[in-house]
Amino acid sequence: MCRMVIALGGNALGNTPEEQMEKVKFAAKSIVPLILAGNDIIVCHGNGPQVGMINLAFEKGFEGGYTPMMPLAECTAMSQGYIGYHLQQSIVAELVKNGDHNTPVITMLTQVIVDENDPAFKNPTKPIGAFYDEQTAKKLMAETGCKYVEDAGRGWRRVVASPKPVSIYECMTLDTLISAREVIIAGGGGGIPVIHTEDGYKGVAAVVDKDFAAEKLAELVHAEYLFILTAVDRVCVNFSKPDQKEIVRMTPVEAEGYMQQGQFAPGSMLPKVQAACEFANSKAGRKAIIGSLEKAPLAIEGKSGTLIQAD
Repeated sequence: MCRMVIALGGNALGNTPEEQMEKVKFAAKSIVPLILAGNDIIVCHGNGPQVGMINLAFEKGFEGGYTPMMPLAECTAMSQGYIGYHLQQSIVAELVKNGDHNTPVITMLTQVIVDENDPAFKNPTKPIGAFYDEQTAKKLMAETGCKYVEDAGRGWRRVVASPKPVSIYECMTLDTLISAREVIIAGGGGGIPVIHTEDGYKGVAAVVDKDFAAEKLAELVHAEYLFILTAVDRVCVNFSKPDQKEIVRMTPVEAEGYMQQGQFAPGSMLPKVQAACEFANSKAGRKAIIGSLEKAPLAIEGKSGTLIQAD
């Protein structure tokens, strides 16, 4: 039996509530065998399409004078709630289908602590929300104080910072729940980014990368495994080229060599490999696996996925 953090991509959850409900049923079928095997399971998930949808709804409502502009931290909290609700229902249903009526599943709103002096705050680069013409974007900047930039000729779009996670506020509570044999959905969308203040913590307009948040969570709850699930069975070098090659196993040192060669696409496979290497380096014996959702149970047996482990 092991303690595992499983990170699901937000794009794997669909673009509408209806589509998401169907996709989380598929996710549950891959996660539940790991639960039934007696492992401690914490599920993280992305929220790119979902938080974009929420943010866009408030932007359009603000433009029309119908609603106030909702802060991004609150939009992330909303996405954590409804994605977690769907995942929770699907995991419970799959457990019941397999004869387990007793394992509790819980969704936890998760605050990820970031450094207010992180350089990312001085150079926001993460695009969110809708595209606008220049005049509308500048009007929104004046009215909201948010930053908008021209995005690859497609129009102007809001950008926010993407700082690295420092810690997770709820880590002690998470550890207690795991020890009580509860399945936990946490760190959704990279968590709600917060900074420390004299009065406690305050949400900030930022997006924490889901893979880095999952890695930090895995460290803090003393997990042995970090699963980063994606659309491919294994990490590849020379991806989509005639000489494409799957990697079954690599060390963080070997991964660094591939990263220096530019083998992994920024915003796609690169942060997954970086997060996996951080976890593998954080303590002797820790293992990170990058692979496909449907073959997650096989990865434990070494039959799928790319294993990243330090020598």
